[in-house]
Amino acid sequence: MSELFRSPFDRHSTASQVIEGVDLSGKRAVITGATSGIGVETARALALAGAEVTLAVRRPDAGEQVAADLRAKTGNPAIHVARLDVADLGSVTAFCAAWAGPLHILLNNAGIMMLPELERGIGGHEQQFATNYLGHFALALGLHRALTEAGGARMVTVASSGHLFSPVVFDDLDYRFRPYDALGAYGQSKTAEVLLA
Repeated sequence: MSELFRSPFDRHSTASQVIEGVDLSGKRAVITGATSGIGVETARALALAGAEVTLAVRRPDAGEQVAADLRAKTGNPAIHVARLDVADLGSVTAFCAAWAGPLHILLNNAGIMMLPELERGIGGHEQQFATNYLGHFALALGLHRALTEAGGARMVTVASSGHLFSPVVFDDLDYRFRPYDALGAYGQSKTAEVLLA
């Protein structure tokens, strides 16, 4: 492995270990899907490092509960909640239009997995691909100016080893000509996320 890609961290590393010694005071971050799991843990780590954190979530009521808990546990009052459903382009557009000022960190974390039956989302695309990839792609485009304004901004897209289950099948992204496969559709969305990163 090239020295360029070496890291002291691996799949066992915690968010606290990764952020240790990093000062994010004055930096602004957006995390999608920040009401559970990786999203909450990432928000906690960023807040402890001094960042202003916006939890971009489908259910603002759940987001407010998480934000209150994070404010209490981190001592950082700059934790906000905004409605964002990456499966809905109208919601993505509204979120981007409402954002003001620079954005230093964009964490594309929200996602869905293994829908048992074929569903369609954004633009008629298969729902996992639409939600996990297209919604975040639209978000990144919509926030491009804010990311540029920050100077040296970072975008992180949470993928998984699920990308090993399927490449992006450009000839049939939406399962119009082949039988729907929940794991394959999930894998395809994760491969697209890896390519977005």
